[in-house]
Amino acid sequence: MDKLNLVDSELKVMSVLWEEGDSPARHVAGILSEQYGWNVNTTYTLIKRCIKKGAIARSEPNFVCHALVTREEVQRKGTLDLVDKIFDGSTNKLFASLLGKKELSDAQIERLKKMVDDLDE
Repeated sequence: MDKLNLVDSELKVMSVLWEEGDSPARHVAGILSEQYGWNVNTTYTLIKRCIKKGAIARSEPNFVCHALVTREEVQRKGTLDLVDKIFDGSTNKLFASLLGKKELSDAQIERLKKMVDDLDE
């Protein structure tokens, strides 16, 4: 299984670990219960799926969860998948879609230019 191919509910579990750091499963379940009304069994099932995918490691005592992938790795993979799936692998089409519906301020345009310039270096 691919540790970077996570569904939305698994990403919610990972977000807790990315924000909180290594945490007992009970703590993760408590946060997700407050945020989304999930019961403990739902969270434990999702943690186990993430473990099976290789995104989380479990240690004892107290079923402590440790993220094996970073938010940035998952974001990068998701972005590449989006570009491939929706924009036929074309980043130009992605940017055209992002920028085509909204007017940008001069400051935003300058920031984008700087980002592109920084990529060339």
